[in-house]
Amino acid sequence: MIWKNFKYKPAVVSRKSIVSKSLLMTIGLGLLAFSSCYTFKDVSIPPEIKTVKVNYIENRARIVNPQLSQRLTDKLRQKIVNQTRLTQTNNDEADYDVSGQITDYYVTTSGISNQQAATNRLNVTVHIIFKNRKDDKKNFEADVSRTFDFSATLSLNQAESSLTDLVVQNMTDEIFNRIFSNW
Repeated sequence: MIWKNFKYKPAVVSRKSIVSKSLLMTIGLGLLAFSSCYTFKDVSIPPEIKTVKVNYIENRARIVNPQLSQRLTDKLRQKIVNQTRLTQTNNDEADYDVSGQITDYYVTTSGISNQQAATNRLNVTVHIIFKNRKDDKKNFEADVSRTFDFSATLSLNQAESSLTDLVVQNMTDEIFNRIFSNW
């Protein structure tokens, strides 16, 4: 018989391998359970809306970061084009018209240690004006504000060099969500 010479050798499975697989299985099941309990709402754009015009976001704050207006405007345009089906246009008759201005950009002390400033906070506010040319009831104006902490040992110029990317990303996300999310 063929089976007579067969010797069974159990597979060697390390304890580390079992723990790793168990951990991955637990995380996967946890994510699956979480996703079934909570659904994220997507961008909500009526089918008749096809175009968007994002105007230059002017800087009207007392302190002006010379890079912020252009970078914020460009990033918002890019996000809308990449994450919606809308087409960017410069036409004054665009279905959606987004404009705004940076109204506040200032620093305050947010943390004190040994009776001196340890942490400063950059405060940024953008006033957004949204016009829906297909439904005037959806028009709105709103202020979007965020704060960004940095070490008090840094000057504002030093902090800006490390914070500007974060400011642009976070403000863009806030503005985008204010315009397009149904939360």
